[in-house]
Amino acid sequence: MNMKTTITALKLFLMLSIVTGIMYPLLVWGYAYAFFKEKTSGGLIMREGKTIGAELIGQKFTKPEYFWPRPSATDYNPLPSGGSNLSLTSKQLLATMAERKAKYGKNAPADMLYASGSGLDPHISPQAARMQCARVAKARGVAEVDIISLSESMTEPRQFGLLGEPRINVLELNLKLDEKYGR
Repeated sequence: MNMKTTITALKLFLMLSIVTGIMYPLLVWGYAYAFFKEKTSGGLIMREGKTIGAELIGQKFTKPEYFWPRPSATDYNPLPSGGSNLSLTSKQLLATMAERKAKYGKNAPADMLYASGSGLDPHISPQAARMQCARVAKARGVAEVDIISLSESMTEPRQFGLLGEPRINVLELNLKLDEKYGR
């Protein structure tokens, strides 16, 4: 390869690196910031000037007066997010499933028994919320029907009417509980 070809290749490499590595990402970010500003912040939820969570990352709730999220293989730590990678024949997975069935009941929905692929799913199914309503109502001293109504009002439909399943964001539901019934 001669020197002229090498210089041309290096110029092309530099130009494409600038276009695809700097200009294009900035253009996409600028577009997103202009038209979807709330999404570019990662869905951070602020209260009284403090960040209390993100609508896109699951958080650990264990108190009985709150709805509990689906299990997490990473204990809700976003740095090593991921599933457990245990097979269906794994003794550890079978023991974990037995514990979760004892905690949630043998007819618990799958999202309360199995961790999500990322381990950080912020949503539960309406069925998973419904099975927790009695516990939350009792812990808060509120009529169960009121908790059921609140959880149903927080149900998000399928995206565009066909993608995914109906779901409830656990953090947003728990914040609404605190707003409506106090801590």
